[in-house]
Parts: sequence; structure tokens; C-alpha cells
Amino acid sequence: MIKLIKNNNGSKRITTFLNPFSYVVAKENKQQLAQFNIEIDGGLLVQLLNLFGFKRKRKSFDMTSLAPVVFNDAIQNNKLVYFIGTKPKVIDLAISNIQQQFPELKICGYRDGYLVSDKDRKSVFSEIDSLKADYVICGMGTPLQEQFLIDLKNSGWNGHGFTCGGFLHQTSQGIEYYPKWITKFGLRAFYRMYDEPKLIRRYFIDYPIAIFIILNDLIKDKTS
Repeated sequence: MIKLIKNNNGSKRITTFLNPFSYVVAKENKQQLAQFNIEIDGGLLVQLLNLFGFKRKRKSFDMTSLAPVVFNDAIQNNKLVYFIGTKPKVIDLAISNIQQQFPELKICGYRDGYLVSDKDRKSVFSEIDSLKADYVICGMGTPLQEQFLIDLKNSGWNGHGFTCGGFLHQTSQGIEYYPKWITKFGLRAFYRMYDEPKLIRRYFIDYPIAIFIILNDLIKDKTS
């Protein structure tokens, strides 16, 4: 895992984001992760990596980081954007909020992330290709969102894809999901637990286990 992060040169057309939780998930499927540009989402993981000599900055697909960069690039270069993820009614609210904030953004299509069969997946791949989407933003949760973008790329699509985790769910509640003071003081994790109590287990049980695994991998890499 550490070598995958270390040797990643950002030359691929699909990008995903690692936090401590998704690091452990991705560790079980390194071949999947190897097909992506890898960005680091989460201050704690950034600090751990930099402690061992990495020079990484936190990047995530949300309004505090890469989302406005991608959207503004699409606007300036007349690119088409397709969104897929979250639940049926939630995606409608998310797209409405995004379009209101970025009225010049050309959204060529969107749909929820519940694909129940291979036929559904192939239909979406065909739709994205026929719509000539330049960017696909996919929020299905890891590892489903990563596999979707890999399969989309392998279907012959030649655009750029980004996983976005909970971005679409968050944006359905408002374009600025995190209050500015939450972002300023690095309290994003606590805010998410307040908004989504189901994440409490992830942060207080899964994350400590993940940190132990990551530290072990970093030490092994350092001494190898």
C-alpha cells in the first residue's frame, strides 16, 4: 500500500481519495487501487505520511477542496459533467444545489448510485458515452465507486473520473456542507458524526484500528 502511494505519479484518468477507513478497504484490493491517481483525504493520514517523509497535502472531493476546482475547470473549458451516486431523491437535491452555485456548469446527466444488475451498469456506461461526458463524479462509497470508474474506463470511456464518497449526500443539504469555522479548526470528522451518527463507529472503532495498520505499514516500508 505504501509503495502504491509513494510511486503514484498522477498520470491516470481516474482519481480516488484515501482516508484511514478506505486505506484498510483498499489494502484488500491493491490491484483496484493501482489503477487510480491517489489523493489523501483526512488530516490525520496526511500527518502520518508526512511524519515518515512524504510531502502530501489533504485533498478531497468536496467544496473545501477539489470540487470547485473541477467544476470551474469544466466551465472554463466547456466540459460536460455527469454525476452518479447516493439515493434517488437525494441526488436531485444535490444537483439542484450544485447547479444553483455553478449556473454555467454543463451537467449532461445524473442518476442515483443503486445499480442492481450488470444490465443496469452497462446501460449507464452506454448513457455516459452517448452523452459524451468529460467528467464523471461517482459517490457510491468505497470500494463500489472505485470499481464503477474502473469498469466505466474499461468500457471505452475516455474522460476523467473522480470518486466523491459522501459529497453528493452532503451537498443535498446545502452547497456548503461544513460551516466555515468547522473547516477552520479541523473539526470536520466531529461535524460528520453529529450529522450522521452511523459514522461514530467508524471514527472511534474503525479509525484507531486503521491507524495501527497504517503505522505498521509505514514502519515496514521504512525498514525494508
